[in-house]
Amino acid sequence: MLPVVTRSAAMLVYRFDPNGDLEVLIAHMGGPLWAHKEDHAWSIPKGLFEPGEDALTAARREFHEEMGSPSPEGPYLELGDTKTSSGKVITTFAVHGDHDVSTFSSNLFEMEWPRGSGNIQEFPEMDRAGWFDLDTAATKLVKSQGSILTTLSQKLTP
Repeated sequence: MLPVVTRSAAMLVYRFDPNGDLEVLIAHMGGPLWAHKEDHAWSIPKGLFEPGEDALTAARREFHEEMGSPSPEGPYLELGDTKTSSGKVITTFAVHGDHDVSTFSSNLFEMEWPRGSGNIQEFPEMDRAGWFDLDTAATKLVKSQGSILTTLSQKLTP
């Protein structure tokens, strides 16, 4: 029997600052496990999608859920698939836009906290968002997503 591959769809929004430098919008993961971490504790807005579901539709839905407002309208760049160390495959799309992070509001998830306590608490899936240049974003993103920035940069370079 073949192993089931978990698939996620991601939406990476990018813009150019006044100097023409590329910036990307990423979000810090919420909940107590990430609360005191900064480096490699951020993610491109993403989430699971089912076989047969359109990846772009899923990426747009997940962006809305995690960022609190719709992603900018296309055209969308396909950045391809990235495999994480856990075996998950992330299908990423990019779109140019200037998303206002002051409107940030993420969906919630439940988990037992503290572990073993029996107490179920709600936490935001993402607790903040920000625009970062590619070098800073590479330091902030979980390691498995760093190559997505390289792909974006290559696609935008004439």
